Amino acid sequence: MTELPNEMRAVAIPTPGGPEALTLTTRPRPSPRAGEILVRVAAAGVNRPDVLQRQGFYAPPPGASDLPGLEVAGEVVALGAGASRFKLGEAATALVAGGGYAEYCVVAETNAAPVPAGVSLIEAAAIPETYCTVWTNVFDRGGLERGEWLLVHGGTSGIGTTAIQLAKALEARVLTTVRSTEKAKACVRLGADVAIVYSEEDFVLATLAATGGKGADVILDMVGGDYVARNYAAAADGGRIVQIAFLRGRKVEIDLQAIMAKRLVHTGSTLRPRSVAEKAEIIDSLKAKVWPLLAGGRCRPLIDSTFPLAEAAAAHRRIENSDHVGKIVLTL
Repeated sequence: MTELPNEMRAVAIPTPGGPEALTLTTRPRPSPRAGEILVRVAAAGVNRPDVLQRQGFYAPPPGASDLPGLEVAGEVVALGAGASRFKLGEAATALVAGGGYAEYCVVAETNAAPVPAGVSLIEAAAIPETYCTVWTNVFDRGGLERGEWLLVHGGTSGIGTTAIQLAKALEARVLTTVRSTEKAKACVRLGADVAIVYSEEDFVLATLAATGGKGADVILDMVGGDYVARNYAAAADGGRIVQIAFLRGRKVEIDLQAIMAKRLVHTGSTLRPRSVAEKAEIIDSLKAKVWPLLAGGRCRPLIDSTFPLAEAAAAHRRIENSDHVGKIVLTL
C-alpha cells in the first residue's frame, strides 16, 4: 500500500450561497479513529441536502465534517483501532454525515458496506444515502407490502428512481408524479405502472382512477406545502404518508378529520442526524434484503450524469434545475 498524503483536495463552503459558493480547496487528510475506516474516494453522490447545506439551511450534525457529501464509494486505505469488517484495498460504499466531497473520507465501519457484485464505484456512490432513505421510509416506516400501491412524488429524482425500482422488485405497484411527458416515459421504463404529469393531470384524481377508487397505500412525499392535503385525498383507507422533505413549505394547515376518517398515518424522518448505531441497522437491512437485488440486476442506481470534483458547482446547478433523471455523481 502506497504511503498516504498528508493533504487532500476537497470542496468546501466558506460562505453559504449559490453553486459558486462551492470552493475547491486543500485540507489535511483525515485519519480514522477507533471503529472507523478511511476511504480513498472514487466517487461521491450529490443530493438535495448538499444543496441545502450550501445555501446555509442544513448544518452538519455535531462532530461531523463541515464538508458536504453524504455518500461515497472507493477503496479502504486505512483502518482505525478495532476496525475489522474490511481489509485494506477492499472496495466499499459508505453513508457519511459529511465529508464526501473530498479525496479521502472517514466513516464508521458499521456505516459502510462492500460494493455489491457487478456494481461500479460510480453506481456504488449513488447507493447509500438514497437507498437508505427509501428503505427506512417506504418499507420500515411506511410498511409497503407486496401488491400495495406506492405513490412517489418526483419520480425522476434519485429518491424517485430508487423507490420505483425497489418497490417493483419487491412486487408492489407504483404511481409517480413528474413534470413532463419525457420524465413520465423514463419512469415507465423503470417499471412504474402509472406516471402522472402533474401539470396536466390532478394527481389525486389520477391516483384514485388508477387504483379503482381505493387510493395509494403508501405515499412518499418530498414536496410538502399544498401537497399534504392532496396526499390525504389520494391515500387509501389506512394509508401511510411518509414525509422526507418539504420543497413547497414545512408549515401547513392539516384537516384532522381527513386523518381520522381514513385512519391515516402521517410520519416522516431525516437520515443525516441519526446515530451511527441507527444507520448501522439500516445498512445491515440493506445488505440482507437489497444487496441481493442489486447483485442480481433487479434494481440499479440510475446515473444521470457525472462531474469531476472541481466541477461540483456544475453538479449543483444540474440538480437544482431538476432536469436530471436519476443520480448525479462527482468523480475523483
